[in-house]
Amino acid sequence: MKIDSMELVELLKTGEAQLIDIRFPEEFAVWHMGFAKNIPLNELPSRLSELDKNKLIVTACPHYDRSSMARLYLITKGYKARYLNDGLLGLAKLLRGDEALDFINATTKKNQ
Repeated sequence: MKIDSMELVELLKTGEAQLIDIRFPEEFAVWHMGFAKNIPLNELPSRLSELDKNKLIVTACPHYDRSSMARLYLITKGYKARYLNDGLLGLAKLLRGDEALDFINATTKKNQ
């Protein structure tokens, strides 16, 4: 049902998860994680084709309120989904300094 930032980072490093930022475009434009795909909660039903059914879909918002609703919707549509329980703010706190560099290096190597 939920996942924390540390577990998410490990799944992203191995390519097993897809992070979906469900905030509105205005929120996303102000700040976002470059490795997250923005699909606002209200657009999710019409943009399901952009999700990878072979990966765990992790929904995220600043805390977890909207992302938990998005996860529930995705589950009803047959996706493997969890929500980020410490939110994007928790993920940003985790990925600071050397941790951010290590993450970028790991995901860059995986995608080459």
